[in-house]
Amino acid sequence: MLGVSAVRLATPGARIVRLDLDGALFPYKPGQAAAIGPADISPRVPFSIASAPEETRDFGHIEFLIKVDASGRWGAGFPALVRGARVALRGPTGSFTFPDEPHEQRFVFIAGGTGISPLRSMIRHAVLARTPGRLRLLYSARTPRDFAYLPELRGMVRRGEVELWLSATREVGPRWQGGRGRIAAGQLARLVDDDPAALCFVCGPAAMVADVPPMLEALGVEKNRIRLEDW
Repeated sequence: MLGVSAVRLATPGARIVRLDLDGALFPYKPGQAAAIGPADISPRVPFSIASAPEETRDFGHIEFLIKVDASGRWGAGFPALVRGARVALRGPTGSFTFPDEPHEQRFVFIAGGTGISPLRSMIRHAVLARTPGRLRLLYSARTPRDFAYLPELRGMVRRGEVELWLSATREVGPRWQGGRGRIAAGQLARLVDDDPAALCFVCGPAAMVADVPPMLEALGVEKNRIRLEDW
């Protein structure tokens, strides 16, 4: 059983939750998931791990981006997460991972909503491991308030670690400068136009995960270079 060391607001409907490993080891690959749930309740619900393995190794915690309802309940109707709560952790699981020694020099990440979780793990891993190549992220969410990790991502942009495009599918204010609407072929073309041999990772709502791969293939990306979240 692990203790919740921090609960931070990510978006109106999601929280960044850190679990303190208390010196225990929990090796995992960037992009994998783990099943978690309150210590005194038997169901466990899988969530993608949002932290990078290097962060877990260096700081002793593991991080998740968790959807919550208006009362803060999460997973299978679990009580709201608070600092100090005890949580059970099982895993890791999943083959949706960043390769150990990729041959590619271009990496494209396409996220929708909380689908940013495993992609954030991959991107942070690639940066911390100093993986050679270019990282590009297209991130779609309902409104400008629904982009998790946005301050961190913008900091990575300023440091030249990642290229970032944002697209809001619903209401936006007059000051919004990102894209609008669902992800379209034109947006994807900007990510792969100079290298259709890029390795692409897609994670988000089911409709987005169904729509994006055919568009990438039409742009010349081979099917075996398109990785979809699969636990």
